[in-house]
Amino acid sequence: MTANVGAGAAETTPTGQPMISISGLRKSFGPVEVLKNIDLVINQGEVVCVIGPSGSGKTTLLRCVNLLEKPSSGKIVVNGAEVTDPETDLDAVRKTVGMVFQQFNLFPHLSVMRNLTIAQTKLLGRSKSKAESIARHNLERVGLAHRETAYPAQLSGGQQQRVAIARSLSMDPALMLFDEPTSALDPELVGDVLAVMRGLARDGMTMMVVTHEMAFARDVADRVVFMDGGYVVEQGPPEQVIGDPQHERTKTFLHRVLNPTSVEEGEEFPAPPAEIPQPELPDPRGLGQSTQDG
Repeated sequence: MTANVGAGAAETTPTGQPMISISGLRKSFGPVEVLKNIDLVINQGEVVCVIGPSGSGKTTLLRCVNLLEKPSSGKIVVNGAEVTDPETDLDAVRKTVGMVFQQFNLFPHLSVMRNLTIAQTKLLGRSKSKAESIARHNLERVGLAHRETAYPAQLSGGQQQRVAIARSLSMDPALMLFDEPTSALDPELVGDVLAVMRGLARDGMTMMVVTHEMAFARDVADRVVFMDGGYVVEQGPPEQVIGDPQHERTKTFLHRVLNPTSVEEGEEFPAPPAEIPQPELPDPRGLGQSTQDG
């Protein structure tokens, strides 16, 4: 597998069963192409962190994996099922894929326990007692066994995100997708969420993580993918991509991220990325919020 752009692009050899296989993926919003011929394979048990500037296509790529965004062209296979095939039962595939968003998306009127059990009973057909047993196990995994009767408004942002992770785990996913799970948190709460994700990695969970947390990517990822302008520019082990990047664009990005105060004169205001129009999604409160790519 070879990254799409640049002489420094790394070639990696899959070592396990592919859990996510993406080939020739393209995605456009109107006249703007935001994903450009993406090829990527993520193997069972692998943790892959996707990094890059805002507007590079990271979140759109992640959302295409379970068809929250419909690709313009290309092929995506998830856990052996081709999700881009119109004949595929998407609901069945999505039951095997956990997704954790930037915002926690908990039901505000339900307790923590009900947030964790409602999908289990309605989608998986589990009994209430079994669903609650599984929920308690996963709340313990994320350090919130004592908060099962609380409501989301009674929790900190970090606690709500850990509940969201426990909710996904309660569905017994084969793989997990994380869309910048710490971006909405206060800095002092980030560590608790990352600690949970580190635990999942140790347990062998297959994870695709869009993140700006370079330390997490360096310490936990098996592979780091750097995106810019809708392309996979460079990928490889974190010690290569973060520690010794080969592509000039990767070097520039990491320099600015890892040294945010050392901006040379004339570089204070870099050109913004091309604006990516996003489709309007219905808001249950009627506020008409739209999605934005990370």
